[in-house]
Amino acid sequence: MQLTVISWALWSFVSLAHPFFISLTEMRYNVGSKKMELAQKIFWDDLEVALSKEAGVTVDFLNPKDKGKLESLVEAYLLQHTQVWVNGKLISLNYLGHDVEEDAAWFYFESSTTPLPKTVEVKNTLLFRDFDGQQNIVHVYVNSKSPRSLLLGEGKEKGRVDF
Repeated sequence: MQLTVISWALWSFVSLAHPFFISLTEMRYNVGSKKMELAQKIFWDDLEVALSKEAGVTVDFLNPKDKGKLESLVEAYLLQHTQVWVNGKLISLNYLGHDVEEDAAWFYFESSTTPLPKTVEVKNTLLFRDFDGQQNIVHVYVNSKSPRSLLLGEGKEKGRVDF
């Protein structure tokens, strides 16, 4: 709980000044659908830098020339840099789309059907190649209003939580 409050406070501060490089991933196990649902919050200007380097062309996230191409770039980049294992098994993620929120954007995914998690491992390397000091906060919710949290960064790209 304390890390959740700290991460939201940090996100609020960072979005005002943006001197730090951070992303937020929230993962929730949906008991009804038996799927893991992910939402990732990333500063869109940071993502533009990463996508531009990946594609070899300038990417304008807010005003793309080709929205379909932008979605393909975003999906490929996020899936390349986000991997999730439930109970030791790598799960596939399906990109659902995104919403822009001022200086950041939310990106949404869901997994294929997966059993109730006893362990969740996450590898998150978003923006590591592009920004020194990039940190990625991950909150995992399974049958709880309080998450288990991870702080991932260069040298600690993968973490695990047990339920």
